[in-house]
Amino acid sequence: MSAPVIGKRAADLRGFRITPTDTNYFACLLDPLADGVSFTLVVEIFEPGGKTPPNTHSAAEECFFVLSGTGTAFADGKSMPIGPGDCFVLRPGVEHVVENTGTTKLYCLTLMTPNEGFAELIRNGTPVTLPPEDIAVLTGRA
Repeated sequence: MSAPVIGKRAADLRGFRITPTDTNYFACLLDPLADGVSFTLVVEIFEPGGKTPPNTHSAAEECFFVLSGTGTAFADGKSMPIGPGDCFVLRPGVEHVVENTGTTKLYCLTLMTPNEGFAELIRNGTPVTLPPEDIAVLTGRA
């Protein structure tokens, strides 16, 4: 039986880059591999100038909520400036890119459901030690 309540602390989170040369990385909050949930919830962290590669999901919806920083979301031939408090959802089959266009890191709370292999892709990547500035944003102390 899975735990009825799952708790995490920001200081204990592990970070991963999907590939060593990526300009974004993930602080894993909840995922099917580690926690037995049906979705993946991460804080996606983009270096200045960093962005996701163009990607799509066949069945999953992906939701981004901007915690800190500024950027641009590209999807379906359109672009949208994003900043703190902005939220957007990408539907299955829509190619998209999220890019940090600011001078500081961009932090997005990202939820994918169903998981569609997202957690496996992240956790099979390169481990990243989350620096104090990331922990400060994750704990609201930035």
